[in-house]
Amino acid sequence: MRSKQMSLSDPAEAAVLNEITVRLIRPEEQARWDQLVSQHHYLKSAQMVGERLCYVVEYRGQWLALLGWCAAAYHIRARDQWIGWNANQRRSRLPLIANNARFCLLTQPGQYPNLASRALALNAARLSADWQQVYGHPIALLESFVDPQLFRGTAYKAAGWQALGYSSGFKRVAEDFYELHDRPKQLYVRELIKHATRKLRQRHLPEALRPYEQPIAPSCQMPNDQLRSLWEVLHRLVPESRSVHGMRHKQATVLTLVFAFLLSGGQGGHRAVVSFAKDLSPTQRAALRCWFNRQTHTYDVPSENCVYRVLKAVSVLEFQQAIWAWQQARHGAQDGSVVVLDGKALRGSQGTQLVGAINAQSGRTLGVETVSTKSNEIPAAQTLLDRLELDGAIALMDALHTQVQTGHAIVQDRGGDFVLFVKGNQAGLLKQAQHFLPEDFSPSTVAGGSRPWPHGVARHQNHAGDTGANRLPSRPATGTLGPHPAIEPGTAGSRNGVAHHQPGSRAGRCGAPARFGSPLLDH
Repeated sequence: MRSKQMSLSDPAEAAVLNEITVRLIRPEEQARWDQLVSQHHYLKSAQMVGERLCYVVEYRGQWLALLGWCAAAYHIRARDQWIGWNANQRRSRLPLIANNARFCLLTQPGQYPNLASRALALNAARLSADWQQVYGHPIALLESFVDPQLFRGTAYKAAGWQALGYSSGFKRVAEDFYELHDRPKQLYVRELIKHATRKLRQRHLPEALRPYEQPIAPSCQMPNDQLRSLWEVLHRLVPESRSVHGMRHKQATVLTLVFAFLLSGGQGGHRAVVSFAKDLSPTQRAALRCWFNRQTHTYDVPSENCVYRVLKAVSVLEFQQAIWAWQQARHGAQDGSVVVLDGKALRGSQGTQLVGAINAQSGRTLGVETVSTKSNEIPAAQTLLDRLELDGAIALMDALHTQVQTGHAIVQDRGGDFVLFVKGNQAGLLKQAQHFLPEDFSPSTVAGGSRPWPHGVARHQNHAGDTGANRLPSRPATGTLGPHPAIEPGTAGSRNGVAHHQPGSRAGRCGAPARFGSPLLDH
C-alpha cells in the first residue's frame, strides 16, 4: 500500500520511501517471514497469540521490514484507564484492539532513518480493512510495547502514536498466571478511528461497531436477600478451611461469590470470577460481606489468589450439603420423585469427570461426585447414591449403571426404585432379559397401549394406584415375574426390558426379592 509523496532532505531515501509498499504475506511466504523475524527481532521468536496478520514492507520486490499484529493484551492498567471502560466492556470489546507484537527492519542501521515510521503509517492505513476481511471485524485502536532498555520508540512517536506509561513487568506463563521478569515495557497506542476511546467506553457502541461486540456473561442475577441468606448458611455449615490470621475475606464470601457467578451464567477461571466481582454494586458487595477498606471507604472484592486458595481447600461434601440445605430453606423440602444421575466431563479441567444427581421435576442439584483417576462412573455413582435420600423416589441412570451393586444401593440401602436400561452391547444381559421376560411384560408399553418403550428399557413398576412414571396400576407386590394383568396377552412391545423392580419386594417390605440370575439385577 502506498500513500502521498514524502519530502525528505535526502533525495535517495525519499525516492525509496515513496515507492515502498506494505502488503500481507502470502501463505507460501510464512516460513520465510517466521525465519527472518526469529533472526532479526530481539525476542528471537515469531510466535504470536490469537488472531494475527503478518506484513512485509517491499521496495521493488526487496523485503525491507516485517510487521506482525495479533490480539490485544487482556489487561493493561495504563491502557484501560486511558480508555475508561469497565471490565465487562473490556471483555466484550477487546477484539477491536490489535497489538503490534513484531516489528523489525531488514536494512542496515541508519540506512533509511524514516523507514520505520513510514512503514507503520502505511500499515496502519490498511490494517482495519485487512482484519475485517480475514477475521470479520474491524480494528479501532492499536497498541504496542517497546523495551526502553533497547529502543526509544522514536518511530512510533513519528507515526502519531502516544506513549501512555509502563507495563507492570510481568509476562504471562499460563492462563491466569504471570511471572515477574523485571523489564517493564513502554506502552504506545494510536486510535485508528476518530474518538475511538470515547466510543469504546460508551454504554452502547456506535451502530457501525455494535455488531462486533462479543457476548459476555450477564451481571449478577441473585437478589441481595438471596446473597445474604446463602452467605449465612455457608458461614454456619462450612467450616473455615484457612487460617484466620490476616484474613480479609471470609470463606463464605468467596463461596457465595463463585456460586452467584455460576448461577448468573459466568464462564472462565479465577480471573473471570474476580472480574464478575468487580462489577458488583456496593450493596451487592455488602451483602457478600466483602472486606471494607477504611482508607478508600469501599468494599474490596477477593483477589484471584484468594479465590484459588478457598476453592482448593474447601470441603466439597460440606459445601454440597450446605447448598442443599439453603435450597430447602429457600424453596421448601417438597421435591419431585424422580432423580436423574449422569456423568459429564468438567470443561477446561483436562479430563476431570463428574457424576451429578438432579431432581428431574424441580431441577435442583442433589450432589456431585468426582470420578477417580483410572476408574469410571460406576463407583462414583454408587458413592453418590449413598448420600441421597431416595425413599419413595425413582432413580434414572443410563445402561452403564445397570449393575447389581447399583441396584442394591438404590433399593435395599436407600429405599428407592429405579429405571435402568440395557443396550445391545451388553450381550449376555440382553440375552437373559429376552429369555426371562415375556414379550408382553408390563414395562413394554406406555399407559397400557401398544407403543413399545425404547430399546433396552429396564422399567420401574409403580405402587398400586400410583399414576406416576409407568401410568399403570400395579399388581400386588409379590416380587415375581410375569405379564402385568392390565395388559392383554399378545400386546405389542419390546422384549428388551430387563430389570422390572417391584417396589414391595425390597428388603423390609412384603415379598421376597425376585432373583433374575447373574448378571441380571437382584431385587
